[in-house]
Amino acid sequence: MKKFILLLHDELEKERGYSPEEMQQLVQEHMNWVEKLTNEGTFLGGDGLVPDGMIIQGKDVLVKDGPYAESKEIIGGYYLLQANSLEEVTEIAKECPCHHWGGVTEIRPIMDYESEQ
Repeated sequence: MKKFILLLHDELEKERGYSPEEMQQLVQEHMNWVEKLTNEGTFLGGDGLVPDGMIIQGKDVLVKDGPYAESKEIIGGYYLLQANSLEEVTEIAKECPCHHWGGVTEIRPIMDYESEQ
């Protein structure tokens, strides 16, 4: 099976505007989805990400606050999944709870260095 990362994009201000009840509902939907994926053998890992951090850039190793200082969009979390193909993981990702809240899912295949050799 191939590995894929799902990057969960959202708007920072929209996410900050959720009520505690809405946040709890969103978290519960993700927990339910993870349980389903785990039972299907698709889920390999994942977590939410806090909306701050650092960026290290270029040959001069410039360190900046970030990663969202100039952006309204955040990557709020990720899932690491396994599937047979990009098409299969795309069908799985359509069920991601972030879509119920207006979010965007970016799917990226993880490079398999052993099969590349």
